[in-house]
Amino acid sequence: MSGINIYVVPREDGWAVKREGNKRASNVCETKKEAQKIGTDYAKSEKSELVILNKDGKIGTKNSYGNDPCPPKDKNK
Repeated sequence: MSGINIYVVPREDGWAVKREGNKRASNVCETKKEAQKIGTDYAKSEKSELVILNKDGKIGTKNSYGNDPCPPKDKNK
């Protein structure tokens, strides 16, 4: 990946969007849906991966918006 991974993480006061390696959140949102939208926009613009955590802190979903080294077989022609 060329960009830095973007994370959507739970907080006591809502959901945060963080770039990998940063201590502080880029954005804090009331809802997970709002944080996912912002995180997706960041990941697309930076050609990176979006990692969305569940409330328990475990990885729920990952989406790649960059040069994926392992494209799906239906896309690899």
